[in-house]
Amino acid sequence: MGEKSASTPRRQPVLPPDAFTPHDVAFICGRVAKLTRTSDDINAVWLTDYPSYIFQEPEERLRIRSELDAYIARMYGLTRDELRYILDPKELMGDDFPSETFSGLKNKEQKLYGEYLTARLVLEAFDSLEAGTLKA
Repeated sequence: MGEKSASTPRRQPVLPPDAFTPHDVAFICGRVAKLTRTSDDINAVWLTDYPSYIFQEPEERLRIRSELDAYIARMYGLTRDELRYILDPKELMGDDFPSETFSGLKNKEQKLYGEYLTARLVLEAFDSLEAGTLKA
């Protein structure tokens, strides 16, 4: 009971290459290029069509990562509440909820920024994507 037959395809938690449109690739690659270009030496050997990029402060890099997280969440079809749950189940379900996801990151950011900055930035990026105001 409950076993999959040999002919039943298994679903993988990975988006296949054909799930990415040219717009998706532009959105993702432009931001990845910014995150990986951390010095002039790397800019000098980077072999893509993306222009060189000056290394940014940690908060700017966090914003870029948050945009990528929100974008991929939308590609997976997550709702805003599902994304909130992934970022911090207790924020959605209550403090007595027995599960945690990124407690180390949350605690670090609360000490450093006075808030769980990643969660706020990811949700803001998600909302901007939904509104059509965050572009590639």
